[in-house]
Amino acid sequence: MTEISRVVRALTAAGSALLAVAAAAPVAAAAPEPKAPSEFVDLRSVDPTIITEMRYTTAHNFMGEPVDGYRQPVCILTRPAARALRTAQRSLLRQGYSLKVYDCYRPQRAVDHFVRWAKDLDDQEMKGEFYPQVDKTRLFTDGYIAEKSGHSRGGTVDLTLVKLPALPTRPYEPGEDLAPCSGPKAERFPDNSVDMGTGYDCFDTLSHTDDPRILGAQRANRQYLRSTLTGLGFVNLAEEWWHFTYKPEVFPDTYFDFPVARRSVAGH
Repeated sequence: MTEISRVVRALTAAGSALLAVAAAAPVAAAAPEPKAPSEFVDLRSVDPTIITEMRYTTAHNFMGEPVDGYRQPVCILTRPAARALRTAQRSLLRQGYSLKVYDCYRPQRAVDHFVRWAKDLDDQEMKGEFYPQVDKTRLFTDGYIAEKSGHSRGGTVDLTLVKLPALPTRPYEPGEDLAPCSGPKAERFPDNSVDMGTGYDCFDTLSHTDDPRILGAQRANRQYLRSTLTGLGFVNLAEEWWHFTYKPEVFPDTYFDFPVARRSVAGH
């Protein structure tokens, strides 16, 4: 046998041995995604008439990209919060209005994404719409971004009112010209909701529910939304007209991290 033949045979044997070892080695199983406790439900399973526009599954938000953990445009809430929204919706439908939700349960990984974005002072892509009057260095100090969110506990929802019949809302096109969320309704990004004085997720003191500069129909719309929900157990966050938490919370001290997806609440 020539020297070359011996080398080839040795290499072939070594390769066969490696393949055998690889085949025998156990395959590492991917860690399963966490699922929601049974107390969580898809809002549509409780009331399919409530309009859903889950902004964080899209690029139309203050970061300009879909948010970590938002797999599908589904509103997940604890069952008591969802049932309270159903009661509110029944009342509103009789008056010619509907609720529209922008955000519901929010996984901790999404909050972490917000924090990373807020610390990146070079990323100002969406400033023109969502924080035109606020320096990004102040987002933590002014309370617009935090390392924990009540949304992650499952009883908090961001929402608005829509006059029926609901008109379609055109999709946001990444890269399009931005209009300040604090400007007049006719100049803001089109939304089929009633005029609340600012757009959703507007980092501006005009978003404070009782800001004295908000008058007339805008003020009346905010008061109508708040009075409808507070009578059913929801508490409004004074700094955000759209933000409500159902009390008592089912999980007052737990911040969950299961993804926003139908499979997270499948079978509930």
